[in-house]
Amino acid sequence: MVEEVKRTFLHIHQADNVLVALTDLSKGTFIEHEGLGFTLADNVAGKHKFTINALQPGDEVYMYGVLVGKASEYIPQGGVINTQNLKHATDDFTLGNRKTTWAQPDVSTFANRAFNGYHRSDGSVGTANYWLVIPLVFCENRNINVLKDALQDKLGFSKPRGYENEVDQLVAMLEAGKSVEEILQADLQMTPETGASNKLFPNIDGIKFLNHDMGCGGTRTDSDALCGLLAGYITHPNVAGATILSLGCQHAQASILQVEINKRDPNFSKPLIILEQQKLGTESRLLHEALKQTFAGLIQVNKQQRQPAPINKLCIGLECGGSDGFSGISANPVLGYLSDMMVTMGGSVVLAEFPELCGVEQELSDRCVDDITALKFMDLMRTYNAKAEADGSGFYANPSPGNIRDGLITDAIKSAGAAKKGGTSPVTAVLDYPEKVTKPGLNLLCTPGSDVESTTAEVASGANIVLFTTGLGTPTGNPVAPVIKLSTNTTLFNKMPDIIDFNCGTVIEGAETIEQSAHRLLNYVIDVANGEIKPKAVQLGQDDFIPWKRGVSL
Repeated sequence: MVEEVKRTFLHIHQADNVLVALTDLSKGTFIEHEGLGFTLADNVAGKHKFTINALQPGDEVYMYGVLVGKASEYIPQGGVINTQNLKHATDDFTLGNRKTTWAQPDVSTFANRAFNGYHRSDGSVGTANYWLVIPLVFCENRNINVLKDALQDKLGFSKPRGYENEVDQLVAMLEAGKSVEEILQADLQMTPETGASNKLFPNIDGIKFLNHDMGCGGTRTDSDALCGLLAGYITHPNVAGATILSLGCQHAQASILQVEINKRDPNFSKPLIILEQQKLGTESRLLHEALKQTFAGLIQVNKQQRQPAPINKLCIGLECGGSDGFSGISANPVLGYLSDMMVTMGGSVVLAEFPELCGVEQELSDRCVDDITALKFMDLMRTYNAKAEADGSGFYANPSPGNIRDGLITDAIKSAGAAKKGGTSPVTAVLDYPEKVTKPGLNLLCTPGSDVESTTAEVASGANIVLFTTGLGTPTGNPVAPVIKLSTNTTLFNKMPDIIDFNCGTVIEGAETIEQSAHRLLNYVIDVANGEIKPKAVQLGQDDFIPWKRGVSL
């Protein structure tokens, strides 16, 4: 029996002049690639890239078939690329010809699949059923927290496991005379999970409280965008109704919110409670009204039940955070294949994080269904980058220290891999924050690369499930849409099982193809949409919610 030789490096695209190390490689290791043999000039950590040929200063570096940087100094053959010898560079982009032909994947396996969701009057279908409590301005955050303390446990929406028992153990050790050294070396015993309390309203998944620091004091553009974002959550298919607290004098007026709701759903019919503190007077009167009316609304929406819906009622948000050098060759391509499957079946997918599309603008603009859509994408990219550069931080500054440490040296390298989440289908629409998805197919949504801000925006645009790839690990979640976390490598999946749901490291190891992993993932997504599986972020109560202030956030 011939033993299979494990791959140690990967050539992603035929046009690339660098290779990706799939494991740590030592200086002097002999590399044989397409008839060329050479030894590594440096130690190369797994996920990092090394040159196929020597590069002179100014020479271009290609990955995924696109320009991702230029050498800033001499790099020997087999030399590792890093922030000292490679600088961000991309090709310019122009309005090109439409390139909308694509190979649709075989989706016959899912031809008769459906999911059980919550049907809304606007035709959308929710994968969950939540009630929202939202402040229109940060002045109401305290009152929101009071309502949270009053409602959560009493109605059976138990909080995730706390660490009070561990604190009791520390106090007991101190009272027993233990030293600081003994306390630091102690092995704290975890509190056993007690299970959720019986819910008073079994058909409601929870009450979510969306505190934020906006609504007044900033620009009117920011407060208007906030109203649009909040309207996106109120009209979201995973939301049954909402309670809104307004102070009264802030920029983000209830009237603006109502206009934004009407834009998204002209026949809006969900229970909506709007209470203004400056009209009602005392805090107790405000909170008593909020409690009574919210409780009455919960009674009403608890009558809703899951019913079958076709898969094309899913709107999938595509997200990444804590990316690594494997993101663009495992988890992101798996999302790309799943995206193409969803588009083939008539569903919607949302690709966001515009700073992480830097360098692939030409490909994406060419894939737009018409010139108007392409021009909108190009204009948003140029305007956003120009604003960032005017403030001293263009798209080139997007990669985080963690990204760089794990092989994403330039924004263009990060972007070329991040764009793989969008698959190969035509771009049917380009949306500016916080616009709503109205067309099936691949939608591009202008958001920052910051994963929480971007996830917050994708859900506001209608994503009822978010698929989130990570190579370093992040707990990111969302208050109303299940966020499924996918690891790019098996090491991370095994290291952080409390926050990772799905392993794409099998692609790196050769145990699965991208297509096989995407099929396994779609089955998992359907189980989540049914409410049969709760992703780790939902189990942990990871309700991250950060509205984007339209200034610079990369």
